Amino acid sequence: MSIVSYRYHYMTTDLYALGIRARNAVWASFFFLGFLGLAWIPRIPEIKTALDLSDGQFGLVLLASTVGSIPGAQLAGRVVHSYSSKVVVQISGVLLPVGVFIVGLASNVQTLLLGLFICGFNVSFMDIAINGQAVEIEKHTKGRWMSSFHGLWSIGAFAATLVGGLVANYVSPRDNLIAIAIFGLFVYQFIAHFLLPAEHDGHLGEPGEGDAGKVALFGKQSLILWGLGIGLMCSLIPEGGAYEWSGILLQDHMGIGKGLNAAASTTFSLAMIASRLLGDRAFEKWGHVNTVKYGGYFGGGLWGIGLLIGIPLSQSHQTLGLIVVCTGFAAAGFGMGPFFPAFNLAAASIPGIAPSVGLARVGLIAIAAYFGGPTLIGLLAELTSLPVAFAFPVLLYMVVGLQSRFITVRALKQ
Repeated sequence: MSIVSYRYHYMTTDLYALGIRARNAVWASFFFLGFLGLAWIPRIPEIKTALDLSDGQFGLVLLASTVGSIPGAQLAGRVVHSYSSKVVVQISGVLLPVGVFIVGLASNVQTLLLGLFICGFNVSFMDIAINGQAVEIEKHTKGRWMSSFHGLWSIGAFAATLVGGLVANYVSPRDNLIAIAIFGLFVYQFIAHFLLPAEHDGHLGEPGEGDAGKVALFGKQSLILWGLGIGLMCSLIPEGGAYEWSGILLQDHMGIGKGLNAAASTTFSLAMIASRLLGDRAFEKWGHVNTVKYGGYFGGGLWGIGLLIGIPLSQSHQTLGLIVVCTGFAAAGFGMGPFFPAFNLAAASIPGIAPSVGLARVGLIAIAAYFGGPTLIGLLAELTSLPVAFAFPVLLYMVVGLQSRFITVRALKQ
């Protein structure tokens, strides 16, 4: 072996090892982002009742997360591009637990608003950074991991709903959330140490792309970003609705008691976990476009049927109605699983745009919708009823199926 070939072999092997180590750290980052970001979900009915909020009022409270997520997503792309994704994770790894801590302390609406604002900002701030890491890890390891990364987010979200549901009868929302916040604070500082360093995280874009960190609001490149952003927005509104309103749907409209009212969000999470862990194989077999398209059409259709049949059925046969509704939520979760990974891969694959910038622009539209969607569902519920309002996220699945045509994912470099 010549000196040149030996050096090349050493460098690629070293990058591969670095990529594998970072892959494990990103898996953990996604898990704890889901766990901390959704830690309060199973305690929502109690918090809403304690603050004496109507559906419409509670929906407006959720706007605090939206208001936080917009600058978080916008700022993340610039900070990642200028410094590195690792820096963003280190910062948000401190501030996200602080937000969860404040939500736990909330004894009035003002404190809850502050906590949700901080959580919204840092969920979007960190999300852009670890998705950028995920794109570069695929390059360094020559493997497809994006769907499994988001699968770990779903596992974290499921763990949050499971833990919250299990301790609901024994621990107050305050103690539950404070304990999670303290744990998350220490965990993220440990995880960040193993992420890709700045020189290998691709935050500056491809070599020779001098304007990779800039993209106009309108134009050919922006048209693709808007198409992807709308698709991802229509993916995330139903996700936020499923998590933040399912417990109230089961409790207030189906008579399901505390603890068990997390059943719908739990089945939704489990199905999404399975879907995302299988997603990379589905992308290889059917392609990103078809996987998203049929996930949207069939997942949304079955979700709507489950709600349409299960909610009225629960009035006379509560257990059977709960099973039918949870089956619909499971279909929605399974169909949704590949949405976020596919749209993000496409956002990071646009020639001439740095991955972090593409992810941030798409995320600015979509992540705000993730938090703002539940608010809109609450307002619709105030005007009609919560069961009727759930028709809105069901219809958005069909839009996701249509927007899949904008998805193009670049091949891995060999």
